[in-house]
Amino acid sequence: MSMKIRFCEHNKGKGKIFRQLQEEFPSANIKIKKCVKQCGACRETPMAVVDKKKVTARDGDELYRKILELISDADNSVKT
Repeated sequence: MSMKIRFCEHNKGKGKIFRQLQEEFPSANIKIKKCVKQCGACRETPMAVVDKKKVTARDGDELYRKILELISDADNSVKT
């Protein structure tokens, strides 16, 4: 997996998702940054930046599922 996943340190709920992703993808490029320059979305909802694309969700579980889907899609496109 070569995609970059970034979380803002100020975003609520990022810790659990960060740990889950690190456990499942130990070699992945996943980091918590001081700021990901998405302050409006970051204050309002769980979010991450995946390959420079903002991903938001209603809650942490939905965000985790969306990120897994992006990882799966990227892996499938590499295999074909």
